[in-house]
Parts: sequence; structure tokens; C-alpha cells
Amino acid sequence: MKVLFYTHSLVSDWNHGNAHFLRGVMRDLIHRGHAARALEPQGGWSRQNLLADQGVAAETAFARTFPDLPVETYGPGFDHEAALADADVVVVHEWTEPALVSRIGRARAAGGRFLLLFHDTHHRAVSAGGEIGGLDLSGYDGVLAFGETLRETYLAAGWGRQVFTWHEAADDTLFRPIPSQIEGDLIWIGNWGDGERSAELSEFLIEPAGRLGLRTTVRGVRYPAEALVRLAGAGISYRGWIPNAEVPAAFGRHRVTMHVPRRPYVEALPGIPTIRVFEALACGIPLVSAPWSDAEGLFRTGTDYLVARDGAEMERHLRAVLHDRDLAEALAEHGLATIRARHTCRHRVDELLSIVSELGLPADRAEVA
Repeated sequence: MKVLFYTHSLVSDWNHGNAHFLRGVMRDLIHRGHAARALEPQGGWSRQNLLADQGVAAETAFARTFPDLPVETYGPGFDHEAALADADVVVVHEWTEPALVSRIGRARAAGGRFLLLFHDTHHRAVSAGGEIGGLDLSGYDGVLAFGETLRETYLAAGWGRQVFTWHEAADDTLFRPIPSQIEGDLIWIGNWGDGERSAELSEFLIEPAGRLGLRTTVRGVRYPAEALVRLAGAGISYRGWIPNAEVPAAFGRHRVTMHVPRRPYVEALPGIPTIRVFEALACGIPLVSAPWSDAEGLFRTGTDYLVARDGAEMERHLRAVLHDRDLAEALAEHGLATIRARHTCRHRVDELLSIVSELGLPADRAEVA
């Protein structure tokens, strides 16, 4: 089977977590004998920022780390219809330009012999509903939503013919425990962004780490000057962007990490964790989370990770994990077991293939008819 992914970027994971997941999915498809190919737009926001921040060496590093992943950049003159005609399944990410989303849908509606799926991994359906509602999904066979509450949002709005829950997951060929010499206590990997969790980062990360005097490292991008001042004031080392493939080793050099979800997910899309939760647990590092509702029971709250209701409880949990080896080891062991049992990219490929089987490939249906 030939699977074509329209991505915002596969090469760049600069403020673009979906690249992590799609890389793992493509690698597993290829491992199973399928053909998987990615297309990304010329001048895409994430890739342009990566080049501005890190230079062409970052692109070279991607090719060296993922030599098995075919990816091509398209511009204004690209023949999308030819690319679509060569695919059995096409998955279009929701950051694809609206005009192209429509164009791909028209190609399917005009008799394209490929199964067409729209893939949503963001909160815009609730935070900017007009943008998603304005997309023409009439030619799409189905929607892949990365959480049940997002699936329900699509169904309630009448967007898409059939909507499936398809969570992100960890690529456990990369994300695995890597025992290393401990260099610090706490590491947080995430982006400051657009103010969606500024208050939460202060309450759950900066203030507890400062009060406890932890050796803390922060990696990520889009940190404004005032955020950098606050990190420095708490004794936190800010070290900028980190390639996702280097994250497992970074986790291995620290004793605990945390999850600080963005406000739209907590308030409007409960049950959807950041992909960093899957990846951290896959690396066997204890995790403490700011409040979020695991509405779908993806994990075992209190067993796989701890939840802090406020900054004071975050401080208590961090102190406990750092001073109680049995607690830390139990959290790491249980979290890793849950990932391996339920939340690897292999599991998601199984789910994708099941969805494809349920919907049926158009070419197969045409041959039967």
C-alpha cells in the first residue's frame, strides 16, 4: 500500500510536534513493507524558522537521522494530481493551505482511486472554529482527530463524513530509556508559544523549581525576553531548541520531567495530552503534570505519573520524586509499561490500517463493482 502524507513539515520539528508522530508512523509503515512518502510546502513556517534559528545544518541532521523517510517539498507548480494518482491512502494535515485542502478533495470527488483522510492535531476546531469550519472537506472519506473530544466537535459541527479518534503516540524506536550520567534534576521540554500557558508555566515550573533550588533545564522555542528573565531569576538554564531525536538522551540526563498543557486543551478539549507525555513516559523518566483531565483513560493517573493541582502540590511532588527512589522507579516503570502496551507508533499504525480496512480503498471497491 502507498501512503502519502501532506504535512506542514516532516523535516522540521521547530514548534511543530506533529512531525514527531508522523515520522514514527511513516517509519513503522515502511518497516511493514508499505510505501510512505511525505510532501511539505516550500517556505513552510516551521521549516523557515528552523533554518533561521539553526541554519542548514538542522536539515542535514534530519537527513542523517531519518535516511529512510522520503520527503519532497512542493511549490506553486507542483503536480498534486499526479502525486495523488500514485497513492492508495492520502492523509492531509490540518495546517495544509485551505486552497490545497479543497483541491485534494476535488481530486478525490472526481473519481480519485485513493482513500482521503483529513488529520487534525490542534485546538483550532474550538479556538478558531471558523478556520476549520471554512475548509472544504466534502470530498474527504474521513477525519482523523487526535482526541475523542475533538472527534465529537467535528461530529457536532457536521465536518467530515466519518470521524475517528487517532491519538498521537511515541516512536519507541527512538524514545526509550537511555541511562546516562545525571547532570540535572528537572528538565522541561516545550515551547512558550502564544501565551496559552504563560501563567501555568510560572506556577508549575518556574516558581517550584526556584523555591526548591533544582538544577533545571528548559528546552524549546518562542520564549520572549521577559520569560527568559524569569527563568534566569529562578536559576533555570534555558538552552533553546533541541532536535526531537536528541530528547531521549536529554531525559536520561535528568531525574524528573513535567507536563504543562496548553489552556485550550484543559478547558475545551479534555483528554488530549501533548505528545511529550507519550515520549517522556517512553523514556522511563518520572513525570509530574499540571492539571488536566485524562477523560479517555489513556494512562493510570497516580501510577504512571503524578498530577499537581497547584504550584504548592507540584513542589511537594517534585521533592518526593527526587528524594524517594522507590517512588521515582515505580513511576518510571509503570509509565513505560503503559506506553509499550498501548501508545507506540506501532499501535497507531495498527489503528490506521484498521480504519483503512473499515472504509475500504476506492480502487478495491471499484474493482469489486
